[in-house]
Amino acid sequence: MDIESEGIAVDLNYSAEDDAFRQEFRQWLEANLVGKFAALRGLGGSGREHEAFEERLEWNRHMAAHGWSCVSWPKEHGGRGLSLQQQVIFHEEYARADAPARVNHLGEELLGPTLIAFGTPEQQVRFLPKIIAVEELWCQGYSEPGAGSDLAGVKTKARLEDGKWVIDGQKVWTSLAHTADWCFVIARTEAGSAKHRGLSYLLVPMDQPGVEIRPILQLTGTSEFNEVFFDGAVTDADLVVGEPGAGWSMAMGTLGFERGVSTLAQQIAFQRELQLIIDLARANGAIEDPIIQDQIVKSQMGLDMLRMHGLRTLSGEQGIEASITKLLWAPWHRSLGELAMAVAGAGGLTVAQAPYELDELQALYLFSRADTLYGGSDEIQRNVIAERVLGLPKEIRA
Repeated sequence: MDIESEGIAVDLNYSAEDDAFRQEFRQWLEANLVGKFAALRGLGGSGREHEAFEERLEWNRHMAAHGWSCVSWPKEHGGRGLSLQQQVIFHEEYARADAPARVNHLGEELLGPTLIAFGTPEQQVRFLPKIIAVEELWCQGYSEPGAGSDLAGVKTKARLEDGKWVIDGQKVWTSLAHTADWCFVIARTEAGSAKHRGLSYLLVPMDQPGVEIRPILQLTGTSEFNEVFFDGAVTDADLVVGEPGAGWSMAMGTLGFERGVSTLAQQIAFQRELQLIIDLARANGAIEDPIIQDQIVKSQMGLDMLRMHGLRTLSGEQGIEASITKLLWAPWHRSLGELAMAVAGAGGLTVAQAPYELDELQALYLFSRADTLYGGSDEIQRNVIAERVLGLPKEIRA
């Protein structure tokens, strides 16, 4: 099957080599996701990062020891240099096996590719091997109380003093900061600068006196997001990615990597959630309701559309496509949470155990309320598309 994208043909026909790779990885998972690791199946993921974290970390390091970490990276940087088709296969098979959510996503999928594209040789040697080995975990220091979707509005500042960047400011909604060893931070390094100018992309160690982490309690009862306060935190002068002041370009590069081929695995997780809803509807009789039937069909059609769009864009630039992809999946997933509660009926209003133990579909509903906000709100994504693609007049801003 071929899908046309901006005149570029994406060949989805798997070669014999691709099929052999699928069998290799499938057999490895079957042989290794056993014993103590078998109990980890299905654990982790958005809203559930608290589940068996140390055990999932051990699993990730086990994968790394067998060469199944950072598989999309070029071979010269320690990866397997997989083709796009093989990357799709990797994520599909991992999700198909119901393997646990990996703890190294931000380092492997975001910071690592950014350093490969823009980092110095010294930075690559310093950080990439430890990401591959899952020895250092990362978090992303972008959003602030006054600069969520408007990333260019960051106020966190950094200045050079005695060969060190000294950082002061606050970040918020920082995923997994409480487990991270390092953070890639967007900070304003040019006094008097505004918006996109004067920003730098700094690599900052988290275990130091100048960093305070405060977990944020969510509706799900968990705390995978955090506030992070920098009060005189320091990092070495050479731990800036790209030139000082070029942080906006670096940040946009990272966001491009964020919504690449791994989103196809996200859609497989979505399919599993939809199947849970269908199973519940069959068990409690809700499947007989024609309105529920209609919503289930629409959800399946929407998910099929998401997959086709994801495949269509694999060979394209991850610029504006990132905004389009986010704008497509976020409201779809939020509506899936609403469908889950419609199927659950009155039972969705009570928790499994006191004081606040949610079942999987309740957690899906509550966590998905944030889908259209984090990672750039729907309103911001529409503005990006309108202004940068359609050429519409820019929104009036104060």
